[in-house]
Amino acid sequence: MASLATDAAPGAAAEEGPGVRTVRTGWVAAGLGVALLVALTASVCLGSTQVPLADVWSAVRRGLSGSAPAPGTRDLIVWQLRVPRALLAAVVGAGLGLVGTAVQALVRNPLADPYLLGISSGASLGAVAAIVLGAGAGGLLGLGLSSAAFAGALASFALVWTVARRGGGFSPLRLVLAGVGIGQFLSGFTHYLVLQAGDEQQTHGALFWMMGSLGGAQWSTLALPTAAVLLALAVLVARARALNAMLMGDETAASLGVDVGRLRRELFVVTSLLTGVLVAVSGAIGFVGLMVPHACRMVVGGDHRRLLPVAALFGALLLVVVDVMARTALADQELPVGVVTALIGAPTLLYLLDRRLERT
Repeated sequence: MASLATDAAPGAAAEEGPGVRTVRTGWVAAGLGVALLVALTASVCLGSTQVPLADVWSAVRRGLSGSAPAPGTRDLIVWQLRVPRALLAAVVGAGLGLVGTAVQALVRNPLADPYLLGISSGASLGAVAAIVLGAGAGGLLGLGLSSAAFAGALASFALVWTVARRGGGFSPLRLVLAGVGIGQFLSGFTHYLVLQAGDEQQTHGALFWMMGSLGGAQWSTLALPTAAVLLALAVLVARARALNAMLMGDETAASLGVDVGRLRRELFVVTSLLTGVLVAVSGAIGFVGLMVPHACRMVVGGDHRRLLPVAALFGALLLVVVDVMARTALADQELPVGVVTALIGAPTLLYLLDRRLERT
């Protein structure tokens, strides 16, 4: 288990002071922030209709000032369609980066990911059930879709954890296999519910959404996921030292004063809630939560005080770029975002598996 903790987050146990790595982290965060701004601008400019950069900034200025769109301009395309979509991609990407980092620390498995562990599948099942059963507009506090997705994510995560811990032992391989198996079962049931919808257009739209789509982005859909991501970031950063300790094992963490049971319950709720909210607005987008933590650890190390903010920034940048690729790769149609992330993430997973097998 100690070797697993080392693989999951090299250097996480070390509590470095404000030395070279801290300075480097600041530069990395600044670079990612600039790159994200450039990617957001490109996302608004590029698409089936190319919008010049000057027109983009003019439309954004008018939108921020509350002015009505100028007649005959591209303001509606920029302000009502592309800006919300670009911002939603950044928010969802940041959330997936946070979820992946937290889940890998929670289960001490560097191959963990909300998609591979069945969390996204459970959230999708909950959301689709709410839609098909007509509960999408109601539910807890009027947030029916997000509430149902959260419930599905939490239930599937708990089920995967229970199966992986059967017999009192714990194996990272068993956890991943349990997640894949339960995730596939839940996905099959989700597809069955979609086919029972009875409306061909609704069925096609639901299937497209299940593969990951940001096409439904609106200004009204941004508030909830943004609040969820900011809240999760604050909670996880506050628990950063405890997350570092957990990577060294439950006994070591407990000896350092960490209430492991309470922390694990908190992480269950936070990761399930965030996954549910993200799936409700974007569908199931896989592999982002797997790739982002690995890439960030190679640059800033495994200390979660630095890793979490950088993972959020890099996740935002990655999904904005992926969304541009999904919209522009084919001239006559848009690819689901989840298809593009799978094409990138599946080879990454195979590479990581190959590296781990070489070590054993």
